[in-house]
Amino acid sequence: MTRPIPKNEEIPLNPKEIIVSKTDPQGVITYANDVFIRVCGYSEQELVGSPHNIVRHPDMPRIAFKLMWDTIKQGKNFRAVVKNLAKDGRFYWVVTDFEPLYDAKSGKIMQHTAYRMPAPRKAIAQMTPIYKKLCEIEKVSGMEGSLAYLNGFFAANNTNYSDFIDRLVKDSSGPMLKIFSFLKKMFKK
Repeated sequence: MTRPIPKNEEIPLNPKEIIVSKTDPQGVITYANDVFIRVCGYSEQELVGSPHNIVRHPDMPRIAFKLMWDTIKQGKNFRAVVKNLAKDGRFYWVVTDFEPLYDAKSGKIMQHTAYRMPAPRKAIAQMTPIYKKLCEIEKVSGMEGSLAYLNGFFAANNTNYSDFIDRLVKDSSGPMLKIFSFLKKMFKK
């Protein structure tokens, strides 16, 4: 599948809608809700069976996804502010909350569920220059360089990735974390 050419046009998201997808442990999409299908513009048939990076926007640094996969493969929850790319080249910003789901017998991760809500404008404004800088560094120094920069940024701000994102989301949209928690309980039933 050829990647769309990015356009400088944002898809408006409804704050009352939740974008949900599920992937296998390797990141292959196994489920996409109607909202995800509508927003990204791919059909269910195009999404299911495809790698989730089908919606990866080139403005997103690779290190963000490495941190995500490293964290969720350890069975830990991960939250991120993400710029995604739709099939028609437009983009949309979301706060994504990833949750691993385990096999009851083996204890191994069976799938990951991602819940997405529109990213607060304040979070987008703060993450855009950081992501731009990380992408620039990756062009020259690869992911090792961007990781070093990110670690330095967090050390200088006396925080870590998870706490930084949580603070952005909490400060901008207090109920979002409660909604993610509620959704996780609902989808487990």
